[in-house]
Formats: sequence, C-alpha cells, structure tokens
Amino acid sequence: MVVIYYFLALFLWLFGAIFLLILSLKQKYKISIPARFFLYKNPSFKPARVHFHACSFGEIRALKPLFDEFDDKAISVITKTGFDEAIKICENVRFLPFEIFLPFWLKKSKILVIFEAELWLMLVFMAKFKGAKVILVNARISDRSYKRYLKFSFFYKRIFKYIDTVYVQSEIDKSRLEKLGANNIIVSGNIKSANTPSPTKIYEKPNGRLVVLASTHKGEEKLLLDGLELAESDRLVVAPRHPERFDEVAEILLNFSKINNYEFAKFSKSGNFKTKITLLDTLGELVNLYAISDVVVLGGSFVPGVGGHNPVEIAVFNNALISGEYIHNQKALYALVSNVYFAKFNEISSLLKNDLKKCKVTHKADLKMIINEIGKA
Repeated sequence: MVVIYYFLALFLWLFGAIFLLILSLKQKYKISIPARFFLYKNPSFKPARVHFHACSFGEIRALKPLFDEFDDKAISVITKTGFDEAIKICENVRFLPFEIFLPFWLKKSKILVIFEAELWLMLVFMAKFKGAKVILVNARISDRSYKRYLKFSFFYKRIFKYIDTVYVQSEIDKSRLEKLGANNIIVSGNIKSANTPSPTKIYEKPNGRLVVLASTHKGEEKLLLDGLELAESDRLVVAPRHPERFDEVAEILLNFSKINNYEFAKFSKSGNFKTKITLLDTLGELVNLYAISDVVVLGGSFVPGVGGHNPVEIAVFNNALISGEYIHNQKALYALVSNVYFAKFNEISSLLKNDLKKCKVTHKADLKMIINEIGKA
C-alpha cells in the first residue's frame, strides 16, 4: 500500500505543481509552499535524537514544555507562523516537505514525536524504516471530524501500524482511535493545559477596564463590533488571528472609531494600549496582553468553520472569558476551564454591563509519562 500511496502522491504533485507555484505568490504561502513542495531553501535536518513535528504557531506554543526538556532535537512544521515560533526555540527547524520527498529528505532519529492530527503516512513509515520509535501526543478526534475519519479507516489503520504509542486527550478520543486501529493508547490529558505561558514583556495597564477581542477571524470583527457598547473608561484591543489580515482589520477598526468618535492606534506604532481602540498588529504579544486584560472575548468561536481556540492561555491569567458557541475543535480544553460565558455576538454588550466572574483552569495534564518515554528512546 505504501508504494501505491507514494506514486499516487507523486502523480498529484506533478498534476498540481503549477497551481502550487501560483498559490505561492500569495504573501501567506510565499515561503512555506516553495519550501514544502519544491524544497526551496529547505535542506534536511542536522542529525538529532528527537524529531518533533507539529503544524503551526499554536501547536508549537503548546509543545514548548516538551521542547524544553530535550537539547538534541529537531522541529518540523507546516506553516510560516509555526516556523517563526519554532526557530525561537532551536536552530534545527525545517518545513516538513510533501510526502514524495521524505524518503531521501528525512534524517534518522531515535524517536519521532507527532502532535495531534499530523498523520502523514510517509512520515511515520520512513521514520520506522530508519529505525525510530514513533509516538503521537495530544491526539484527539472532534465530534465533527469523526465520521470523516471513519470513512477512511482503512487508511488510518495503515498509519497507526507504524505508531508505537498514542497519548490521547480523553477517554472518548481513546475509544474513537481504537476504532481507527490505534494501539497502546494512554489517556494523558490535553498538553495545552500543562503549558502555562508567561509574559515576555510587562506593559502598563491603562486606566479602566481592558477588553480584548482575541484571535478573531474573517467576519468576526464586524459581527462583534456591530452595536458594541463600551463604557467610558473601557479600552478595546482587537487581535486578529492571522497577520495577513492586519490591514483589513485596521480599516474595520478605523471606521468603527470614526463612527463612535473614538481614538484609534496600531500597537506597532504606539507600543501601548492607552487609546480607546487599539489593533494588536504584532505577533507574539497576545500573552503579554492577557496578563493585563480584564475581559477576553475569544474569537474563532462566533462564526462556523473555525471551531474555537485555546481558552487555557486566558484562564491562567484569571480574566473574565466570553466565548461563542462554535467550539467543536476545543471542547476538551473548554472542559478544563470554569466560569466561561458562552454568548452570541449580539449579547456581548449586555454581558459587559455585568460584573463577570474570572475564569480558572481546573485540571492540568501530566507530561511526566511522555517525557519519560521520549527520554528512554
């Protein structure tokens, strides 16, 4: 099956190469696509005992407690934001190439550690072929995607044949992965609950209440700002999830500020949150903002299709937390946080008029088992 899969992947690459080149002209993909699909400026790793693989920025942040335990490591990623975050942790960082390149690109390691749903057949097969142990950590299958996984269970059973240990977030995930062919499954909780981020900078908290619209996606800013009523002493900060949307969101906030006669500034220019409306247009500052915030409205949850974002990063700072109802990808994490206010976009103003309880993390994952297994490999 692996040989058939490889040639199918090769055919798809040959067929889609021209489209990938066109797509790489977009700012979002101009580095990641050439690196992954054409190996442009993406040589093999330097040899390392532990190879970690995760997808993007959020996953790299979540794995940091594991990264910090091991010096002899390599990290592969999928996205540019993931790469930028990983390179802060170690120099041995690469984009994971498309499947057809892995047989000659992948370096031998003692253990391959895959995060969540990064299930690439050629990656696990070649890692085993080169003598590595393979473990999957923080594995989960959402309610929404479970049926899709079942339709291709024959494929996932082949993948799990090459995975030695699977650490899952919950008993439900364990049951679902067993049906997909996973073996040696251990319920270890959600790694993201064990990662308690610390501020990298301490900013002066502005007078009054600081309200944050965090990790917002396309369409959410207009929904959340429409009819939003701020108290006279409130300060509002909007932090879009994706940096390529900074200019788009700046226009939205500028119009909102003009209509309401509010002062508006970009954080990249002001360096503070003292104006009535601020756009957080700098990466890596959201945790610093959470540290001085009073209320966080967590995006990715007010429009269908995203599935929510990590509420634990907010709860460790004991802010009041307001979320939308579309959290299907983050249910396990939300279950670990108390005092979350779930609301529709047009209910935010009403909630802000109340004295909201602070959210808290109620349970944290124990990483000792995973750290021990990696260390023994």
